[in-house]
Amino acid sequence: MPRASELLIENGFHCEYPESQPFAICLTHDIDTVYRPLRSKGYEIAKALTARNFTRAGHTVLQLRSKKLPAWNFKEIADLEESHGACSSFYFLALEKGARGYTYVLEDVEGEMCTLRDRGWEIGLHGGCEAYLNPERLQAEKRRLETILNRKIAGYRNHFLKFRVPETWELLENAGFRYDTTLGYSDCVGFRNGMCHPFLPFNLNTGREMEIMEIPLAIMDRTLLLYMALSPEQAWAQLERLLTAVERLHGVITVLWHNEFMIGTALQFYRKILKYGHDRGAWMTSGEEIEKWWKKEGLRAPPAG
Repeated sequence: MPRASELLIENGFHCEYPESQPFAICLTHDIDTVYRPLRSKGYEIAKALTARNFTRAGHTVLQLRSKKLPAWNFKEIADLEESHGACSSFYFLALEKGARGYTYVLEDVEGEMCTLRDRGWEIGLHGGCEAYLNPERLQAEKRRLETILNRKIAGYRNHFLKFRVPETWELLENAGFRYDTTLGYSDCVGFRNGMCHPFLPFNLNTGREMEIMEIPLAIMDRTLLLYMALSPEQAWAQLERLLTAVERLHGVITVLWHNEFMIGTALQFYRKILKYGHDRGAWMTSGEEIEKWWKKEGLRAPPAG
């Protein structure tokens, strides 16, 4: 539970969102890959047939016609979110060929990124494996993405959630990022520092509040459906518990759903999150929009005296 945020609210701190929405869901997608090899699809077909799931097998067979399927689904994701009154952040890798974690040429997705941006969705950087401690790598990746987009980017999340406090914040701040959303767990859901509100980190090395904003990560698809090995019912119970807590505290809950997880059970879970947020009147938006709003409004202290 977000105990630090709970203490702040109990002591009179408060926040508001646009149109008096009760809480916010920050929707994000890490784009680790945009192609799916044939061998992976063949394995999935065999697995589905073994389980006598002929619908799933048939659906995967249809994907054999293109290596882009099913991960080349940016428009479908945006359409789904738009149908629920939401938008989101897409974090793309900007690695050079041969770098660890390299899976696609950034120029291949230039058109997709520009289309998403023109629709109002955010494009941010998904930093490579070494970027979180390597200023040269970090800045080179940022420049590569900004050159293709022809505009500055605001948001960041590191690959594999790699992060070191406070060094990564220092590097991101120096590189000109406005916010980060890496701080979270990969092996369990929840609030790593007890906060379900964005915050400006305090740097113990320098004794000052930093300028970069942290929007903590709380929920990741792989965590719920793979690493924690929960049944669908158990996974949703965990999700609902976190969503309810954040709504009660008028907080922000950040959700990471990879593009390649937008199939089957994982897709149904994402639809369920969107429906929950829509039904509860949540502000479902990108990290960039959260950062802009929070910088202006923020978590306000109780009146003095």
